[in-house]
Amino acid sequence: MHGWSGVARRAGFVLRQLGKLRLAATLVMLVLAVLLARFSWQIVFAQDAEAALYDLRSALTTLRVETDPRIVIVAYDDDTLSLTGKRSPVDRTVLAKALRRIDTMGAKSIGIDVLVDQPQPEDPVLVEAFRSMRTPTWLAYASNDTNGAKITYEQQQFLEGFIGRLKPGNVGPASIRLESDSGNVLRRWPQREASLPPLLPQASASVPTSSAHLGQSVAWRRATTEDRPLFNAIPIHVLADDALAASPEASALFRDQIAGKYVLIGGHIQDIDLFATPITRITREPMWGVDAFAQMLAQQLDGRTYRAVPDWVLWAAAIVAAIAGAVTALGSLRPFSLLLLLFAQLGLIGALPFYLHQQMIDTYGLPVFGWGSGWIVAFLAMGTAVRAISAEQRRFAQSALGKYLPRDIAAQILRDPEGLSLKGEKRELFIVFSDLEGFTKLSHAIDPDVVASLLNRYLETLSEVVLAHGGTIDKFVGDAVVAFWGAPIARPDDGARAVKAAIAMHAAGETFRKTVPDGVPAIGRTRVGLHFGEVIVGNFGGEGRIQYTALGDAMNTAARLEGANKQLGTSVLISRDAAERSGLSGFRALGTVELRGRATPVDIVEPSTADAATLATLADSIARAQRGDQAAILEVRAFADLHPNDAAMRNLVYRLGNRTEGGYFVLD
Repeated sequence: MHGWSGVARRAGFVLRQLGKLRLAATLVMLVLAVLLARFSWQIVFAQDAEAALYDLRSALTTLRVETDPRIVIVAYDDDTLSLTGKRSPVDRTVLAKALRRIDTMGAKSIGIDVLVDQPQPEDPVLVEAFRSMRTPTWLAYASNDTNGAKITYEQQQFLEGFIGRLKPGNVGPASIRLESDSGNVLRRWPQREASLPPLLPQASASVPTSSAHLGQSVAWRRATTEDRPLFNAIPIHVLADDALAASPEASALFRDQIAGKYVLIGGHIQDIDLFATPITRITREPMWGVDAFAQMLAQQLDGRTYRAVPDWVLWAAAIVAAIAGAVTALGSLRPFSLLLLLFAQLGLIGALPFYLHQQMIDTYGLPVFGWGSGWIVAFLAMGTAVRAISAEQRRFAQSALGKYLPRDIAAQILRDPEGLSLKGEKRELFIVFSDLEGFTKLSHAIDPDVVASLLNRYLETLSEVVLAHGGTIDKFVGDAVVAFWGAPIARPDDGARAVKAAIAMHAAGETFRKTVPDGVPAIGRTRVGLHFGEVIVGNFGGEGRIQYTALGDAMNTAARLEGANKQLGTSVLISRDAAERSGLSGFRALGTVELRGRATPVDIVEPSTADAATLATLADSIARAQRGDQAAILEVRAFADLHPNDAAMRNLVYRLGNRTEGGYFVLD
């Protein structure tokens, strides 16, 4: 009860917070979910899925039975056509002989799935055979208005005239109309047509007026083993063979197969009158029309009738499926629990129809795919609404906290409010300082509105770079951006992220300076400094105003590195400590310098696209040069001469010639 009350409260909260427009959209999606769960058999994209699911459960729940002793098929086969030399229409003399002999063998009834729809020279022989029949016999009938693909109007006229010539007697017409779905798949008994005589299986079973099975699923059966037939079959030319008929042994054998049985006469001819059925999905074998009638006749004799699902039940199931999806989305479940519940519900949706079909409840038209799809649509619709409300609440909270904290820290505080406490901790961070060269001077030369617009766009551009590389934005100081990696969340690749971000920030600055509006003086390059070191990081301030920031000498070093770019002729300056801990390669050594305000010298490098061998040779030369090796100094000078436009190398040569006793240069 507690769980349901929680869901109810959450549903009420969601409905109150959605707003009219979003509420209307959610309700529309829920209604669509119900309609999809109810009418998926009528929706084009879902029909094939529903048919495939129906075929699967119909095939997997078929009865496996021994060869049916009640029904025998007498078949025109390809050997018959070869022996008689006739294919369409089939030889009627053979049919006449077979009928006369079956009539003497005590069959219960004879159903003929062969249309006599055009004149043949042997018709008088067949008419005489029909008139002499004592066994109830049913001759195939089709009409042009209900089965135009099988018979023309002229053929129908001949057929009706032929049947009229058989009266009086024991021969009557029986409909052979079968209704197949798209793909010529036979799944159901045909619907009753008032203009047609009784269906052949019902007429053969002596229940011509029964409507118990019409329009329902066929209760398909399969033989217990694939090498045994479901129904015994006798080639019609064998039964009509005069020599065999003269043999007492053969006649006795035929009588044993015919006596007391329902006989169906039809075609077992390759590529003619073949249908796919649900069983075809398993056996890959189509079924002849006469065998389909034999299956229906067996179902009629067994009294196996599927019960239809009432329409109100289908509506109720559709609504329940949609409600289940929506309620699941409302539940505050952990991912694993949600996954279990999802599989449990969809598993029930998939398994229930199998059980129903096995219990002789007709699942043709049961929208199983629709239930699952409706559940998913309702789940997504309600889940989207819930996420939208949660996102709005989160954005509101982040907006409020964002007045004091960076956005990513605000997000962490939302997840863990305890993190808002005023405290600090020692961390080793990768720290980036950036600065836009000459922007302060530029700001005095242009309109303040233009200054604000340019500065906001610039800071937003660099902020996106930092955030895209997983950094934490510490602060903005005018046009400078201060960011760090390693807090509040440390990652194994923080160093690589920081180096890539530093390079990307410079590149973004270069792009920015090329896209300033007309009339704005040229903007300088973006300089970046990156250092690695220990700092104290956390929330600092008073209870009324706090800031998440980092403090310590490493912050000052990063700032000094950024400023050193101007004197050294570089754009991105990185301390060796940071470069080595980044795990990346592609750094060019620039010697050792003493930064302003720091007593400890710093080895510096810059990103480079030169090959590894060149960088290694240069680094070795610089290291030896700083130790006073004159030959090494000449090597560095020679490298600089090869690159006359490389300001950083010219500056390095100058520093090597003006270094202190310790081997390094003191920056201004």
